[in-house]
Amino acid sequence: MLAGLSIDYYTRLEQGRERHPSAQVLNALAQVLQLSPEATEYLHELAHPRACRRGPIDQVNPTVAHLAKDLHHWVVFTTNRCMDVPFRNPLAAALHGGLKYSDNLVRLVFLDPASREFYLDWEREARFRVAHVRAAAGAECDDRRVLALVDELSLISEDFRRIWDRYDVRVRTNESIRYRHHKVGEITLLYETFAINSSPGQNLVIGRAEPGSPSEHALNRLRALVDDHG
Repeated sequence: MLAGLSIDYYTRLEQGRERHPSAQVLNALAQVLQLSPEATEYLHELAHPRACRRGPIDQVNPTVAHLAKDLHHWVVFTTNRCMDVPFRNPLAAALHGGLKYSDNLVRLVFLDPASREFYLDWEREARFRVAHVRAAAGAECDDRRVLALVDELSLISEDFRRIWDRYDVRVRTNESIRYRHHKVGEITLLYETFAINSSPGQNLVIGRAEPGSPSEHALNRLRALVDDHG
């Protein structure tokens, strides 16, 4: 009633029998359901899928790779729709050193028991990872690798199934993540994520520590370890 829709129309919409809802209908539902901007965009994409430009999700643009290497004092890596990590600089590799499945940040969270010690806010990180995958699965519903990842983790991880059933949709652009590294202790990094337009579906992720903070000192110690082994 709040959205101005009949019960019959809403039922057809929810069951997928009404395939062409207007933008006005979708916006009314989003407002009544108090959806976030990202969830609202996701709703529109489900109703009116757009043709998406695709690129090779495992190949990193050489210019991006050179840029990441130049930013050696920051944690820099790339991700794709599946949250694979096609490229990371040495500092990012050292941050995730010793962890299983570090080549995929979703598998890392749900399949490596050590991730619960590594991520000081494990539940928050797990929910973000799942929300990202759901957003990717919605916008790229014919992407077999995304769907295969969902199937794999749904079979293996009870936690993944629990969080997947929340239906959260979110794409992180800037955030802080707290870690407990096995060599340098606790580190909090501030992240920014940038879409790589030359490689659709890929993002460049850059993490830094607050200047003068204990985290910056810990990151400097980690960088020294990288340099010693370089």
